[in-house]
Amino acid sequence: MKTVAPPAQSTIQPRELQRLLAQALPAQLIDVRTPGEFAAGHVPGARLIPLDDLNPADFRRLAENGDPIYILCQSGGRARKAIAKLEEAGVDGCVLVEGGTQAWIDAGLPVERSGGGGLPLMRQVQIIVGSLSGLGAALALAVNSYFAVIPLILGCGLLFAGLTGTCGLALLLAKMPWNRARSCSAGCVANSGGPS
Repeated sequence: MKTVAPPAQSTIQPRELQRLLAQALPAQLIDVRTPGEFAAGHVPGARLIPLDDLNPADFRRLAENGDPIYILCQSGGRARKAIAKLEEAGVDGCVLVEGGTQAWIDAGLPVERSGGGGLPLMRQVQIIVGSLSGLGAALALAVNSYFAVIPLILGCGLLFAGLTGTCGLALLLAKMPWNRARSCSAGCVANSGGPS
């Protein structure tokens, strides 16, 4: 099989990635979202390895043959963390899929659905933050004004997430059993001959 050098750029647009995949060039395509998000819709040929399960040692062997490793998540934040983790461990050839799965969908490109997936991670965050904010506001009005601290903290958390691209609640929810149930551990990369 012909080996191609990784692209010179460290990012790629979804349409360009689709063009490369359609040419059947050797490449690794890794989705680092949760199993529920992956089941709800993913790029065809992507291999699920949640960010928390990502083991750089499994990728060193894959990177040795020079094939690019395309990393994506929902919109790019977790994929950037995965690439940093891999590069820190000496894995070269990682390429960020700009905008992640959402950009792929927005471009009208095909997705595969595994069905039976749970709620996407960001919807879980929205439900929890909305519920707790409403509860805190109601308690502040009905019981004691000190309960206004609850929506204040949640609002500050959302502001921090928006400014930094890091949502502590989303990271915590990703570790919950219902978001890990159908996970493919990083070991499946080594056992399956690598992600495709």
